[in-house]
Amino acid sequence: MANKVIFLGTGTSSGVPMLGCSCPVCMSSDPRDKRLRCSVYVEYEGLRLLVDAGPDFRAQLLRENITHVDAVLLTHHHKDHTGGLDDVRSFNYFEQRAFPIYCEEYVQESLKREYCYAFDEHPYPGAPQFELHTITDKPFEIGGVEITPVRALHYKLPVLGFRFGKFGYLTDASAITDEDIEKFRGVEYFVINAIRYSSHISHFSVPEALQVIEKVGAKRSFFTHLSHQLPAHEAFKAALPQNIEPAYDGLRIDF
Repeated sequence: MANKVIFLGTGTSSGVPMLGCSCPVCMSSDPRDKRLRCSVYVEYEGLRLLVDAGPDFRAQLLRENITHVDAVLLTHHHKDHTGGLDDVRSFNYFEQRAFPIYCEEYVQESLKREYCYAFDEHPYPGAPQFELHTITDKPFEIGGVEITPVRALHYKLPVLGFRFGKFGYLTDASAITDEDIEKFRGVEYFVINAIRYSSHISHFSVPEALQVIEKVGAKRSFFTHLSHQLPAHEAFKAALPQNIEPAYDGLRIDF
């Protein structure tokens, strides 16, 4: 059974181009420099999954003609990763079911605040219907398929990356222990956030991400959660080692 990944969004919380900015990257005509908020679609062992559902959720699924998703896995509770969840109403309507969301308890508490109308005792007609599943940093199953979460820190906030067999995904992280890096060892494809070349309080810089990539040892690695402070796609790719490249919206990987 073929597994694949589609990068739905590869930009920072502000996206690229950034509102009000006229820098060369934001003004680039290369479509690979147009970056929606960070998310990936994963087909794995028969499951169709999303990792995160930010404000661009609807546009991303329409662009890729994705008409069914089995579940969303949330890395953490920030708005650029959860802000599109109201749009699962369409799946509720067509599939006549609540939408499964797998996340940590603190993320669930945030969803209950942000989408309080979905959790009312008597929800407003047409409100999204969520089916919350609690996960930790321990492996869990969806439909009999095992998924491995990987702990990291986003400044001081605990976040989760995920491993789907030969594919590993980590975004919005600024620190990860060697013990948790070991959970990614053996993947063939590895994705990690790299927001800019200089240090950042809550995201890996390019040099820091390269250090993690070296420890993971994947055949190919990709940067995501890219800001306009990095070079435009073509120049950035040319400056990186041959087996490492910036991801871009719409990029597909078979694994």
